[in-house]
Amino acid sequence: IKRCFKPDKKTNKKEEENKKENKELKEEKEAKKENIDEEKGLKKNKKEYIYAVGRRKTSSAQVKLYKKGSGEVTINQKDIKDYFPTEKLQEIVYSPLKVIGQVDKLKIWAKVVGGGKTGQAEAIRHGVSRALLEINPNFKKPLRKHGYLTRDPRVKERKKPGLKRARRAPQWSKR
Repeated sequence: IKRCFKPDKKTNKKEEENKKENKELKEEKEAKKENIDEEKGLKKNKKEYIYAVGRRKTSSAQVKLYKKGSGEVTINQKDIKDYFPTEKLQEIVYSPLKVIGQVDKLKIWAKVVGGGKTGQAEAIRHGVSRALLEINPNFKKPLRKHGYLTRDPRVKERKKPGLKRARRAPQWSKR
C-alpha cells in the first residue's frame, strides 16, 4: 500500500512566514556587523584608537594611539614624567613621533610588562611606531630609516650547565 503525504496549505504558509522572518533577522544582523549607516550607505568608523604591540628584550608593551589628542602619554596609568623620570627614557618614547612631526597631535596610552626601564621604553617606541604605520603607510620610510620598526632580537643568553654564566667558564687550574 502506498501512502502519500499531502501537506496542509496552512502549515506551508506558516513555514514560509518563519523563513521570511529568519531571513529578515539575518539581514539585520549582517547590517549591524558591517556598521552600515542606512541613510548615507557608508561604513562608520567606530575605532577611535589604533592598537599595536611592541617588544624589546623581555618587555612587552600594549600601545593604543588615539588620533584625537594633544601629546599626552600615559604608561601603566601614570604620566610619562612619573613613570620614566629620566629625560633619556622620555625621548626614547617620543622619538617616533618626533621623526614624523606628530608630537602634539596624538595621545598615547601604554601598558608595559616585564624587563627593565630601558627595555620598556624601547618596547613602547616599537609599539608606537607600528601604530603610526597603520595610521599612514607613508611613515614607513622615515621610521624604518631610524630603525624603529625592527624588533630588536637581542635577548640575554641562557646559562649553560658546567659554566658560571652563559659563556663564563670556571677558572682553569693546571693542577
